[in-house]
Amino acid sequence: MSISNITVFMPSVLTLIGIPGLQSVQCWIGIPFCAIYLIAMIGNSMLLIIIKSERSLHEPMYIFVAMLGVTDIALATTIMPKMLGIFWFHVPEIYFESCLLQMWLIHSFQGIESGILMAMALDRYVAICYPLRHRAIFTHQLVTQIGAMITLRAAILVAPCLVLIKCRLQFYHTTIISHCYCEHMAIVKLAAENVRINKIYGLFVAFTIAIFDITFITLSYMQIFFTVFRLPQKEARWKAFNTCIAHICVFLQFYFLGFFSFFTHRFGAHVPPYIHILFSSLYLLVPPFLNPLVYGAKTKQIRIHVVKMLCS
Repeated sequence: MSISNITVFMPSVLTLIGIPGLQSVQCWIGIPFCAIYLIAMIGNSMLLIIIKSERSLHEPMYIFVAMLGVTDIALATTIMPKMLGIFWFHVPEIYFESCLLQMWLIHSFQGIESGILMAMALDRYVAICYPLRHRAIFTHQLVTQIGAMITLRAAILVAPCLVLIKCRLQFYHTTIISHCYCEHMAIVKLAAENVRINKIYGLFVAFTIAIFDITFITLSYMQIFFTVFRLPQKEARWKAFNTCIAHICVFLQFYFLGFFSFFTHRFGAHVPPYIHILFSSLYLLVPPFLNPLVYGAKTKQIRIHVVKMLCS
């Protein structure tokens, strides 16, 4: 493939322009984004403190909630400081290697969060369908192993995206990224070479994680619903179903925003760029913001300890 004279060879610095078309009001957009980030940090930190300090919450379900909280804090912190630097302090430059590292962290944490939601669904399936065996099956050792496997799966699957960009793509049309953060496709689109392999592998990672996790989550909740509706007492049915409501809410909002951002990015040719950038940014910030609110409101044990903490 011929390389034009205007290409850049292995740029050392890239430029993130923020939200295309809304640069003049980015300083105001940064205010609600910063508020969402601060609430997410406070909410998830409170969850972690409560789960760690209360021995009654040292059960698999709450340990997975704590894992989700750690992932949410890490994911939001990976993108928010640089985003506010662009919006408020007009510092759009980022080193190429730092951009690749941010890309790897973002997509790895997304994969980890998806895996934790799958583990939560599996935990609820065993707790409701096989309650007498739940404690024997979901030991602390198994929970630790599940967390390690979920983390390694995401990190290993996403790592080749970084390697393919670094080793295959040397010439770039431009160093300006029309985004608030370093996203895989946003970087790949800068290249002046054949990026088909990069695109195919990116789709492979996204669909491998999403399809595998969504399939397990859907099957788990189908079995849970069948078991719950067969319970003879209405009160028992509601109590069993109520333990799953928070997980279902978190699952739906995570994947709904994810699929909307994914399909808009690849097939929404007529969608204004600022709409896509706003939704893709909210996709990373809204789950860390909503998750502690959902679990604090819908999980009785957590809600009780939150009230105790606030009252004291």
